[in-house]
Amino acid sequence: MMLKKTASALLLLLLSCTAYAQQPNIVLIVVDDLGYGDLRSYGAADMQTPALDSLASKGMRFTQFYANSPVCSPTRASLLTGRYPPMAGVPGVIRTHAANNWGALSPDVTLLPEMLRRRGYHTAMVGKWHLGLAAPDRPIDRGFDHFEGFLGDMMDDYYTHLRHGLNYMRYNEEVIKPEGHATDLFSAWAVRYIESRTVSPAPFFLYLAYNAPHTPIQPPEEWFRDVMRREGGISEERALLVALIEHMDYGIGQVLNALLANGFSDNTLVFFVSDNGGQLNVGASNGPLRDGKQSVYEGGLRVPAIASWPDVIEEGVTSEVPLVTMDIYPTLVEAGGVPLTHYIEGVSFLPTLAGSPQDFSDRMMFFSRREGGLRFNGKTIEAVRHGPWKLLQNSPFAPMELYNLDLDPTESTDLSPTEPVVLRRLAAALRGYIQEAGRVPWQRP
Repeated sequence: MMLKKTASALLLLLLSCTAYAQQPNIVLIVVDDLGYGDLRSYGAADMQTPALDSLASKGMRFTQFYANSPVCSPTRASLLTGRYPPMAGVPGVIRTHAANNWGALSPDVTLLPEMLRRRGYHTAMVGKWHLGLAAPDRPIDRGFDHFEGFLGDMMDDYYTHLRHGLNYMRYNEEVIKPEGHATDLFSAWAVRYIESRTVSPAPFFLYLAYNAPHTPIQPPEEWFRDVMRREGGISEERALLVALIEHMDYGIGQVLNALLANGFSDNTLVFFVSDNGGQLNVGASNGPLRDGKQSVYEGGLRVPAIASWPDVIEEGVTSEVPLVTMDIYPTLVEAGGVPLTHYIEGVSFLPTLAGSPQDFSDRMMFFSRREGGLRFNGKTIEAVRHGPWKLLQNSPFAPMELYNLDLDPTESTDLSPTEPVVLRRLAAALRGYIQEAGRVPWQRP
């Protein structure tokens, strides 16, 4: 049945009445620190990313998709809870050592896999978790039937997989010591999981979270050499990052091919997104946007995002609807036919995927990050966007800045001195967000 032109209400009714065979499988792919300008389909001229570019050509590419935070853990918490990061208990990065840890996943939130289980989904996670290092905060404690991946924040080496000399690689609860580049391992494990689902009629949810292209920028040597040969005049720094991204794209291609080879591609919703903007000091590109990872300017928050779902999402379309990571949660829950019975801040954009208009013009979106070190000293940075207006404070020790993104998408002219009414209105809204966030504990007792 062709649903591309069907009203979203009819689509949702169909999904609510489906049997297993009609429920979509869901593959959610999250990558780490991929810049807004670091796919060929987003304007990169010095790299080849055929798998993700093909995904975009077969589905919807988003131009105003935002990460909930400019760093890893908070965005991932929003992704899996549909809540703003502080409301999920994760205002900053979860780390190994308590003195530098800025979050603890709240026991009160209901994670996405727990929701999908209610409609019979088998749930699996492969790759980087970064939302807790021990029970009760591991994937298998929070709704995933299967976990094969890495619990920590980053790997100090893509081949040893260690962090601070510790091994956070797990198969469910078991400590494992696999050999190989982490990207290759995660891709192979995802393929193996997809192949395993052919024995069951139940739909599946696969959350595939790569740690690439996060530092260290460590592609396989042959991929780096190929980029250096192909791209005349490219710097070594940029070539290393391009190679790491291309290697990741190749792995994603293997996963998409596995969906096709095992008969799942026609009934699978694939969503791809980055957790925050690219890290500029390792050669990343955020296109024309200002700044990058760790910053609440556009380059730290606006990210590439792609959705594909045959016969539901029209091929080769672009969406300019402003969305944020936490919106993925209610969208996938609704696509899976699961009633949402608890409060979240995320808003489903399933109608947008199905080709029906949605009006987000009056929506306020908040962004925040808590961090340590002398740059933050445990304080926060924030931003709020409402329509074309964006108010931000990119350092806890700096003044607030105001921009009109419609007129000034590169955030070059601070309008706070000339727009006091807008400044006061958005500042008041931001204070309300901060007060609400303060109600949720983010440190373990």
